[in-house]
Amino acid sequence: MAVTRERNRIKPPLDGAALERAALFYAGRYATSRARLKAYLTRKLRERGWAGQGEPPLDSLAERMAALGYVDDSAFASARAASLSRRGYGVRRVDAALRAAGISEEDSGDAREIASNAAWEAALRFAERRKFGPFAPAQADRSAYEKAFAAMLRAGHPAAIAKKILAARPGEIPEADSR
Repeated sequence: MAVTRERNRIKPPLDGAALERAALFYAGRYATSRARLKAYLTRKLRERGWAGQGEPPLDSLAERMAALGYVDDSAFASARAASLSRRGYGVRRVDAALRAAGISEEDSGDAREIASNAAWEAALRFAERRKFGPFAPAQADRSAYEKAFAAMLRAGHPAAIAKKILAARPGEIPEADSR
């Protein structure tokens, strides 16, 4: 019964100190970007309200967290790109994820390079996970090929890489083009 009472208790509106505590809690618990931190704080303000003077200092608070090193957009972008590449997603999908996280072009440079360097391995990993091309139990018919091709494009892989991997016979893993 005590848990229910705690959840139903109305929390007071946020002031400057409470907003800063919420930002520190979020930045300490999650790897995040400035944009995601501001979105979290905006949601908290919508839930609880604002009791401070003037407008809530979201931008200055996010910048201060970045200056202190609690929020690092570039490191977040690089970690996100490496994670998505390991899971088998391509460069376009990584770019979309970084844009959704509010990462600027200048902060995503290293992340784009990570995704580009891992493009072939990520495509093979995706094909293996989905049992496409060289990882399929049998050669795909036209319909299965088209579905696999569409899935690889949705995962962010370039058409040339998808075609090369899907054209491979089961058990014959193709080599990456040397560039």
